[in-house]
Amino acid sequence: MDYCLFQKINNLAGQWPLLDNMGRFFAEYLPYALAFLVLLFFWRRWKIILQALLAAIVAKFVIIDFIHLFWYRQRPFAEQEISSLIGEIGQASFPSVHTALFFALSTVVYSYNKRAGFGFFIASFLMGVSRVFVGVHWPLDILAGILVGIFSGWLVLKISQRISR
Repeated sequence: MDYCLFQKINNLAGQWPLLDNMGRFFAEYLPYALAFLVLLFFWRRWKIILQALLAAIVAKFVIIDFIHLFWYRQRPFAEQEISSLIGEIGQASFPSVHTALFFALSTVVYSYNKRAGFGFFIASFLMGVSRVFVGVHWPLDILAGILVGIFSGWLVLKISQRISR
């Protein structure tokens, strides 16, 4: 099923230049825009920025690095002949670090501002799907990244609540 869904999404690449450019933008540059927006929206509320940063750190350096100790999955372009729309990356594919980082950030933003958080979740989802579209992740990598990110954000928020009591 993972392979079939990958094929359905990735086979759209290379068909329309506008779609390819949008896929590249969402996969490579949207993360920078989201990080900038967090700083812009919450520049006076350092607690939110710190929690978002801590959630991202927990996602990458605790959970994902732990998973990488036990499970290494090749990226799609390493397993089959596809045209990757962005430069090839040599790290493990599962779970998606980008998706985990930005779903962790979105979870923290959502806890403080539902409307902005919903927008961040949508943007993070588009970023994740576009990473399948450009050929650097499998759909299961994105799903796992979503779960890791939401859990990391939730965990940091719960710990922060306990500390501030």
